[in-house]
Amino acid sequence: QVQLVESGGGLVQAGGSLRLSCAASGRTFSSYRMAWFRQGPGKEREFVSAINGRTGSTIYADSVKGRFTISRDNAKNTVYLQMNNLKPEDTATYYCAADLVGYGLGAAFPSRYGYWGQGTQVTVSS
Repeated sequence: QVQLVESGGGLVQAGGSLRLSCAASGRTFSSYRMAWFRQGPGKEREFVSAINGRTGSTIYADSVKGRFTISRDNAKNTVYLQMNNLKPEDTATYYCAADLVGYGLGAAFPSRYGYWGQGTQVTVSS
């Protein structure tokens, strides 16, 4: 069983920055693939970014590439999402997810992930 707890959301003006954190339980966190998804009002959940467990390789949605950075601290069992140059369209509830397999195809698909956090709200004002 893996528990995920997100933090760091809030209200920020367009152009501002936030850093989200996701603390995970589990003895083998370093092997998990971790991801961030988001769900805006009236929208489906969409992929934001993921970081592999074995290699630490990262992928991003085109909409956030160059603005968001995912990273992990395996000593702290925590994954981060640094969000810069935020835009109003980034407003959403952001969810952390864990894939215990840690690698392979399908990183952008919610069905790949067996564990989810409760979400943290990010609101970007114009």
